Amino acid sequence: MHLRIAILECDTVLPKTRSKYGRYGGLFTTLLKAGAKHINLDEELQITAWDVVEKQEYPDLEDVDAVLMTGSKHSAYLDTPWITRLVDFAQKVLAQDRVKIIGICFGHQIVGRAMGVKVGKSDRGWEVSVMDMELTEKGKELFGKEKLVIHQMHKDIVYEYPPGAESLGFTPKCEIHGMLVPRRVITIQGHPEFDKDIMTELLETRHTQGIFDDPTYEDGMARVAREQDGVMVYGVFLRFLQDKL
Repeated sequence: MHLRIAILECDTVLPKTRSKYGRYGGLFTTLLKAGAKHINLDEELQITAWDVVEKQEYPDLEDVDAVLMTGSKHSAYLDTPWITRLVDFAQKVLAQDRVKIIGICFGHQIVGRAMGVKVGKSDRGWEVSVMDMELTEKGKELFGKEKLVIHQMHKDIVYEYPPGAESLGFTPKCEIHGMLVPRRVITIQGHPEFDKDIMTELLETRHTQGIFDDPTYEDGMARVAREQDGVMVYGVFLRFLQDKL
């Protein structure tokens, strides 16, 4: 048996991360394989990567079992042509009942937009580095924990739950941190694929660019090495794809 996953690359990675993983496809492939090992997955993963920004390339749905939409520095609420095309593709996936969707950060927000709810900037500021994500009862059931500890890197948020979506978790700055539509969609606002090195490069780059002020940068760096649940989360994503949640 094979589990065919198409990674929709919604951005490019920074230089140090690129030297280790190549593109986002390489990073997510590494985490999906680690998640598969974590749960002793009995299916072979067939992973492909698609550049939806520059090349605007997409898989045929009949060739995949799931699409994973990555994070991005871009804002999911903009009407940039490649973003509106991505929303259209997400709606195409949502309109059928076999291929599933995993949404990560920007991908989580694209799913929200595709399902008809508001996405925009938060008035509560940035969430960065390793943080606690409080879980709802459904979230505790799925992840088997009282809370998740994962990397964050966002200021944009989904403002409300779409019809039919269940809440998975929240933080003081973001009420909609994860969504589940059983057997169809699972999303998370955080970045379970990030590690200490990736987050350090992001924090340093955005601090140098003036995106982060000193307190935001220093606060993020103080938490960057905390132990976090990324690999376990990808194991849960794979169980979702197997209809085992």
